[in-house]
Amino acid sequence: MLMALEQGVKGGKWFSLIDKVYRLTTLYVAFARVKANQGAAGVDHQSIEMFEQHLEANLERLATELRENSYRPQALRRVWISKPGSREKRPLGIPTVRDRVVQTAMRVVLEPIFERIFAAHSYGFRPERGCKDALRQVNYLLKQGYHWVVDADLRNYFDTIPFGPLLARVKEQVADGALLALLEAYLHQGVLESMRYWEPEAGTPQGAVISPLLSNIYLNPLDHLLATQGIEMVRYADDCAPRARRAAMVQACVTA
Repeated sequence: MLMALEQGVKGGKWFSLIDKVYRLTTLYVAFARVKANQGAAGVDHQSIEMFEQHLEANLERLATELRENSYRPQALRRVWISKPGSREKRPLGIPTVRDRVVQTAMRVVLEPIFERIFAAHSYGFRPERGCKDALRQVNYLLKQGYHWVVDADLRNYFDTIPFGPLLARVKEQVADGALLALLEAYLHQGVLESMRYWEPEAGTPQGAVISPLLSNIYLNPLDHLLATQGIEMVRYADDCAPRARRAAMVQACVTA
């Protein structure tokens, strides 16, 4: 896969990826990341510590289910958290630990493929990039003489991404039917909130491991379009915005 990333793949699409997802070495890496991120239990009430008590058996079971196409994600547990600097609350969908492991394994496999085509001015939810990098770029642009500023925020972005166009963006790079079906199952994953169960009609849930990558995939065409129009943009995640405003920085810089 590393060689293919350097030399390209036939037809520009990846046809065999699900076997990389259910490989035990990938699942062990995925669990290590899930454990490092901590997080609460999902609808099955199984904590990370409980999952780890039988780690080898749990990961082998996941590998078998993914290989045999019998794996099905469980419902998300809905909780509401406060938004920084606001009285509003943000909905979080908490997957089970086993679902977080599989989603992380998917991200491990998919992220390098899409990192090759992401725009340079995209900083949100990307490896080796973050809020400070975005602010440094904003500061650099201001010093270069970009003094007209547009500060834009996409309201409820994660919850409003349409399923069809999002999957179409993924299919531009990925042609593995099993992986695409698994991804679609996550998009249609049910939500359990105060004993009420429902299925979303759009969006990718905040709190799901795969959602940040999907959010960047969907916005990637916009990133490149603005770049071709000569617009200098710095795009980052919501959690950077309060700090940016306190520092009198901006989310997007445009020419006069």
